[in-house]
Parts: sequence; C-alpha cells; structure tokens
Amino acid sequence: MTVPDLPPSLLLSAGAFLVPLLRGTARNVYLVLLPLAALGLVALLPETTPGAGFSVQLLGGFEKLQMLRVDKLSRAFGIIFTLNAAAAFLFAFHVKKAAQHTAALVYIGSALGVVFSGDLITFYLFWEMMAIASAFIILSRDTERARRSAFRYFLVHVFGGLLLLAGIAMTITRTGSTAFAAYDWHSADAGTWLMLLGILVNAAAPPVSAWLSDSYPEASVTGGLILSAYTTKTSVYALLRGFEHWEPLIWIGCAMTIYGIIFALLENDMRRILAYSIINQVGFMVCAAGIGGAMAVNVSVAQAFGHIIYKSLLWMSAGAVLYRTGLSKCTDLGGLYRTMPMTLILGTIGAMAISAVPLTSGFTSKTMIVAAAEHRHLLWPWLILEIASAGVFLHAGIKFPYFVFFAKDSGLRPPEAPRTMLAAMGVLAFLCIYLGIHPEPLYHLLPYPVEYQAYTAAKLVTQSQLLIFSALVFFLFLKLLKRTPTIVLDTDWFYRKGAPLLTRALDSTLNGINRLAYRTLAQGLTSKLSAFFSDGPARLVGALATPLLLLRGLRGEALEAGRADLQQRSRNSAFPIGFLACIAVLMLAALVLVFHK
Repeated sequence: MTVPDLPPSLLLSAGAFLVPLLRGTARNVYLVLLPLAALGLVALLPETTPGAGFSVQLLGGFEKLQMLRVDKLSRAFGIIFTLNAAAAFLFAFHVKKAAQHTAALVYIGSALGVVFSGDLITFYLFWEMMAIASAFIILSRDTERARRSAFRYFLVHVFGGLLLLAGIAMTITRTGSTAFAAYDWHSADAGTWLMLLGILVNAAAPPVSAWLSDSYPEASVTGGLILSAYTTKTSVYALLRGFEHWEPLIWIGCAMTIYGIIFALLENDMRRILAYSIINQVGFMVCAAGIGGAMAVNVSVAQAFGHIIYKSLLWMSAGAVLYRTGLSKCTDLGGLYRTMPMTLILGTIGAMAISAVPLTSGFTSKTMIVAAAEHRHLLWPWLILEIASAGVFLHAGIKFPYFVFFAKDSGLRPPEAPRTMLAAMGVLAFLCIYLGIHPEPLYHLLPYPVEYQAYTAAKLVTQSQLLIFSALVFFLFLKLLKRTPTIVLDTDWFYRKGAPLLTRALDSTLNGINRLAYRTLAQGLTSKLSAFFSDGPARLVGALATPLLLLRGLRGEALEAGRADLQQRSRNSAFPIGFLACIAVLMLAALVLVFHK
C-alpha cells in the first residue's frame, strides 16, 4: 500500500484521538493542518476501477470491503469536505473542549468514508459512525436543550439507519453482491426503496426533516457550523451514486425547496433560519439527482460544492454574532453593523452567493439546475425552482442580514468577531467570489465535461429581474415580516408532545397491568396459597377426621377440642399410624367415587 492509497477517512478518524493529547495553539494548528493534509491526499488519490483500491478482507469468504473507491464524483465531495473542515477549525480557534474537536474529526472522517466507500457494508458502517459522532457534537454544548435535542436527533437517525440496514440486507440477499451501484427505478424492489427512505431521512426530506432545525441550532457556535456541511451532503452523494434518474426525487426535491422557504420566512431564530435554508438548498440537489443525466449530476455536485462554502460562511456569521452577544433570536438583535462591520460584510457575501447574485459562486451553479429542468422540458419543476430561487433571496439573502445587523437598534455594542473567525470567513468569502468570476476550477472537478455558460445576457437579465422583484416584495411587505417572539411548530411537535404522551399511556396501561397482576397474584393469590400450604394440611386433617370423631361420640366442645388436637398433631407431624391409615383409606374412597365411571 502506497501513501496515496490511504483512505482519507482513516487519516482524520485516527488523527482525532491525538487531539486530547495537545493543548492550546498546538492543538488549534494541528486541527487546521490535519484536514489540509487530507485535502492533499484526496487530490493525489489515483482513480480506481471497480473492486480495486484499499480494501479489507472479511472472514468467512465474504467479499472484500472496498474502503477507497475514487472517481470524479467521490473526489469532488472529498475536496469540499476537507477544505471546509480546515476553514471550520480555523473558525474554532476559540474552542477549548477537546471532546468536541474529537467528535468533529470522527464525524468528518466518517463522511469521507461514506463518499469513498465502494460497497454497501462499508457505506453503512461509516453512515452510522457519522450519526453517532454528530450526536456527540450536539451534546458537547452541554446544555439541557442540547441534551434533549441530541437524544431526539439520535432516535431519528437510528430509525433512518434501520431502514437503510434492512434495505441493504435485502439487496445483498437478492443480488448476492455488496457492491454499491446504480439502481433502476423501474425494477426497484422493497429493499431498494428502504435504502432510499433511509437516505432521505438524512437528507432531511419532509416530513422527516424537523430533526435538522431541531438539532443544529442547539449545537455550539462551531458545532452547528460543522454539522451544516456533511450529513445532508453525504445523502446527496448517495442519491447521485445509487438513485440517479429516479423520477420521485424530482418532486421530493421540489417539495423540500418550498418547505424550507416557508419555515425560514416564519422563523425568528437566526440559526433556525439557516437550518431551514439547508432543507431548501438540499432540495435543489435532490431534484437534480432525480432529473438525472450528465448535466443534472454536474448541477447537483456543483450546487453541493458551492452550498457548503456559502452556507458555512453564513453559519460563521451567525456563530460570530452568537459568540459575541449570546443571543440568537432576531427580535433580540439588530444594529450590529455599528460594531461588527466585517462580520456583516463577509456574511453578506455568503447571503449574495446563496441568492445566486451574479459574480458569486451561487450564480454559476444554481442557474444550472433551472437550465437542466428546462432542458428536460419539465415545466412544473422548472416553475417551482424559479419560485424557490426567489424565496432563497427573501429568507437568506435579505431577511437574515437585515434583521440581525439592521432592522432596529437593539442597543447591543459587541466587539468585532475574533481575528481567526474573520480569517476563516474571509477564506470562504474569497471562494464565493472567485468561483463566481472564474468557475472553471469548479467545473473541472465535476463528474462530466461541462458545456454551460452562466454569463449570457439572457441569464443575467433573468436572474437580475428575479432578485430585484424579490427585494421589492420584501420591503413592500416589511411590516408583515416584522419579527415577533413567536415559536414555529414543525413536525417535531408530534414526537416532542407525542413521546411523553405515549410514555404516560404505556405507563398507565402496561405498568397498570403489572401493578394489578402484582396485587392479585404476587400479593393476593401467593399469600393465600402460602397460607394454605402452611396450614392447609392441618385443616384438611381436621375436616377428614370429623366423621371419625363423631363415631367416637364426641359432640360440641369435645368435638372442637378433638379436631384442634388432631390439627396440632398434624402441624407437629405426630400421628398414630392407625389414624393416618384411616385418613388414607377415606381419601382413596373419595378418589374412587370421583373418578368411577
């Protein structure tokens, strides 16, 4: 095995366990350099043929686990995953908790393991490692809300993982192979559909999407930033790898784009706005995967690449505000442009990029998906994606920076973000502009040759009109959009309220049955049986001896005294042999009468 054959997932996952041994600046520098080393490794990896690359032999004659399958699709995701990790750890220089950094490295390494896996078993193992590590990232904030959210997050992902595992088991049984290949929609069986459902849980497809907006905002300043880039994008990769050209994904993606916009416009918390925006943006990628074909696959990868950059920049901007003010609700913020101008400027670049403003990376990637739908003559998806593009500018391009940095003077005068935070934001802001002006490096990374020109007169005019119209609508309806301290209810309300209700119902029924059985059986019947077997033989002797005592002429008190004496003898096991023989004869006679036919 040569050095370039080393899986990047192992480099980051193994390197995570050195983090607790380092302190201070040495730890921070190590955390930035390790993803950069993984980035260099990803760039040097030679492309592999099916079944080749780094693999591990299973016992029992099973196929090898292929932990390193390299092609243009996996390399593109690997590059952006490692590049974003380096920027995120630069932003996290202020973090003192080694546990959060360790969990983050394992999480990112697991995401790399997913995109470079060449078989279903390796894919699933890294998929589950990613879910466990991400739950620990949420827990690292160490608040009651974070603990509750992490618990709900873990339960949802266990559910999705079980669906995926069942589908994988059925698929391997049917095909006899562990290879992770493309599946045909028209010949799909139950196993393939279960795999798709498990992947869509991680993609945050409605109605199983509330875990994202419930958990990411409850993570720490850098925890939310790191989480925003990987779980949903590995799902996009899995859809492109195995479920390209599945028509239901077109409509699922369209639903996600609208769903995310509606809730983002209603939301008051700035990080929950960005969380819902992730659902909206991933919807574009899912829709492109459903459209299928070279152009649509390129669109989805380019959108994932650009989205990670500008969405991380927005999360950094929100994280810097949270770090300096300790506040996250728009109703508590405003007027921060006075003392945090660099955070505003850099965050606004991210807002422009996500809105597909010309000369930003969003314009060179997001306009491609609209063109892909138009190229396939998909009228309704094209129309929905155009509406969704306008909605992105409303909630992320205007609403987020306006209510956080302008709107009203909240009286807050926090200092500017730390230099390392600004440096990380500056790197991503530069990429947003550079890839917007010069998109060829991004296009070169895409799986198929790109024959797309973003900067044509028609596209520039159309996108500019869309943005101007959206801005006009925002400011015309600004009074209606005024932030109030409201709570937005999502589908997580059902298990937030339903889980305690179910617990109480089960307690009152199942545990009620247990309590009733304990009272009637353990306490009632058992005690009576115990009393019977402790004194029952003596009472039986007394009853059976009564005829013999009557024959002896005993009556009244003498009869009772004789019966009591025999019962006491029974308890003391002191019987005359003849007396016992008479009782035995009487009992045999009774049995003969009962069973005689």
